[in-house]
This record gives sequence, C-alpha cells and structure tokens, in this order.
Amino acid sequence: MAETLLLVTELRKTFGALRATDGITLDVLAGETHAIIGPNGAGKTTLIAQLAGMLRPDSGRIRFAGEDITPLSAQARSRRGLARSFQITSIYRDFTALDNVALAVQAHAGHSFRFWRPAHEERALRQPAQAILNEVGLAARADVLAANLAHGEQRQLEVAMVLATGPRLLLLDEPVAGMGAEETQRMIEFLARLKGRQTMLLVEHDMDAVFSLADRISVLVYGRVIATGTPAEIRANADVRAAYLGEEVA
Repeated sequence: MAETLLLVTELRKTFGALRATDGITLDVLAGETHAIIGPNGAGKTTLIAQLAGMLRPDSGRIRFAGEDITPLSAQARSRRGLARSFQITSIYRDFTALDNVALAVQAHAGHSFRFWRPAHEERALRQPAQAILNEVGLAARADVLAANLAHGEQRQLEVAMVLATGPRLLLLDEPVAGMGAEETQRMIEFLARLKGRQTMLLVEHDMDAVFSLADRISVLVYGRVIATGTPAEIRANADVRAAYLGEEVA
C-alpha cells in the first residue's frame, strides 16, 4: 500500500457569503496521479492556492509527508518538495530553454540569481539542465529562446523548471489550458511519461486528459468533494453525472 503523501482534512475558505472550499477532505498517495475536476466555481482554484500556500484556509489541516504544513509559507512548502506549476512558474523569455532550466537548478542549489552565469559557461548547471530537457522532450530546443517556443513547449519548459527543484509533489493547474488538439496530445503524452515516477495532483477541465492520466479522481462541486475513485468508478457514479459530467463521459 502506497504511503499517503498529502492529506487534506476539513479545509474551509469563505469569501463573504461564498464558501469556496467547504470541508474538503482528500488524500494523494505517493506515486499516483490524482485529478481534481468540477464545474466552474467549484472551488478548484481556491483549493490549489491553499495547498500551494498562496491562500491561508479559515480552518482545516494540510499534512505533507507526515508534517502539518498548514501554517507554512509557499516558499517553505516549496523547500519541502511541494511545487506548483503553470500559475506561478515564470519563464525568462529572453533566455534559452537550457538557461531557464539551469536557473532553476541554480536556485535549487541555494544560489542567488545575482551570481547567475550563462549555462553554457557552467557545466555544473548545464549538465543537469540538459538531462531534464531530455526528459521533458525539449532536448532539440535547448538553444531556442523561450519567447520563440510554441505555447505547448513553453508549458513543457515550465514543468522542466519545476522538476529541476526536485519536487515530491507536483501541483498542475490546468496544464493543457489554451492548447490546440495537437499540443494537448503532446502534453498528455509528456505527463504520461512522468506517471509513477512523479506524484502529481492535476486540476484540469479537459476530460480526455483527466481520464487518460489519472489513477484516481476527486470531483468538487460547490466547495465539497462529492466523490473520489478510479476513472471507471467516476464514470459510473450517478451523482457525478448529475452534478457535472453529464453525457461527456458516455
């Protein structure tokens, strides 16, 4: 039985009369890809912000690797291996893909960006950065400026920068948002290669991506988890169909 890496208990956050998260309880097992789905306004963004440390919950607890991280800052959570991608990760558009990842390698090593030197001058940065680019499928684009990468490639680069920090849990906030069909398929294939090696919590509207990638799915409606299960169990759940999926998964 895999260990529980993330445990969320009775998490609540209100904004005036709006209960954005209303007693959310869920767990993420080490090595699994766990998807969070739900209609607009279900509380997904608020939940991710609370997990990442960008938003303090009104009540409830977040435990990561056995430690209560509820009071910790986003930076402290990142140092413990909980990393959020896409919404807060920034690429440096005037640097190459390789330089961007080398910056992340440098930051993980504890060095200030003030002492940054171009990656092609620093083997200790270049080699691990190139290895990560190979892993995410951007090896051939290493010397291309980030600004000249396609939208999907920039998303892959953002993941590469997060992977350079050695995360234990990767929070993916709508990784295929804004992509065309071909880019979406490439991203799904890329994330599929990470499955089992990288624990991932995935928030996504694209049902093809969710059902292709997820080991388990939690369905969020009006700030509450109404069901958690395997993709097959979620497809067959009458409450989920009535509340959200409808005929999308027929």
